[in-house]
Amino acid sequence: MKVAVLGASGVIGSALLPELTREHDVLAVSRSSHRDAEGVRWLQADAMDEASLDDVFRGVDACVHLVHSLGSRDFAAADRVAAENVARAASRAGLRQIVYLGGLGEDDPNLSPHLRSRRETAELLSSGSTPVTTLRAAMVVGPKSAAFETILALVDRLPAMICPRWVTVPTQPIALRDVTRYLSGVCGVEPAFGETFDVGGPDVMTYREMIERIARQRGKHPLIVEVPVLTPRLSSWWLHLVTPVKAAIARPLIEGLRVPTVAHDDRIRELVPVELTSFDDAVRDALASPAAG
Repeated sequence: MKVAVLGASGVIGSALLPELTREHDVLAVSRSSHRDAEGVRWLQADAMDEASLDDVFRGVDACVHLVHSLGSRDFAAADRVAAENVARAASRAGLRQIVYLGGLGEDDPNLSPHLRSRRETAELLSSGSTPVTTLRAAMVVGPKSAAFETILALVDRLPAMICPRWVTVPTQPIALRDVTRYLSGVCGVEPAFGETFDVGGPDVMTYREMIERIARQRGKHPLIVEVPVLTPRLSSWWLHLVTPVKAAIARPLIEGLRVPTVAHDDRIRELVPVELTSFDDAVRDALASPAAG
């Protein structure tokens, strides 16, 4: 099967490409130019330009939609346009499937703008005639993952942290290699067409526990003090000062941490059997990667 990956140069896309090449012909799509690699042909196109997608989808069976505009002034509006363009272009080209990576917690009534946008993107991708397979994940643990790199920087730079109440919210992070296995595994699998699956690692924890477990691997023991008054805006600027993540990216991520992000079902495990990576092993792999920050 021929699979196009939109947003192929990002953190998830870069890791997904070698996984996909094991079973599929892969077309990697990015706004910037890249040289073709073994098993991967690169094409320059922009999901914001609907006409450019017609060339991308010619002869393609499925696409993986990893496009997002987090960090831009109005990321929700940009993601909305991109999703609508992809849905229409996929319908015209007769694609069999769109695969989309969304976020856990999207069914909570108190969604952050970021999680609300992820849910809206899934809905808009489904507005065409092409069936969509949506995988919903919490934090992806891997090098260059914005959320993981933020927590890693906190651990490395601060011997003591004043944290808001979100540090007690439960979450279920997943290793980068596991989420790419799931994304690749559902491509072309008809029982996955039109379905939404929760994907998570084997460990459920609070963000405080996550910080403490990463700190142990770094040989650190940070003092964590919880306070009720640190707003998402203040949290994002605080992170901007002490981590490499810009406030425009940190704030939407932090706002989303108020919502529990835990998988509600494990149906994906039957469809795509994956031996899940423990959180501690995922952190160890991320820290050992040459791409680690």
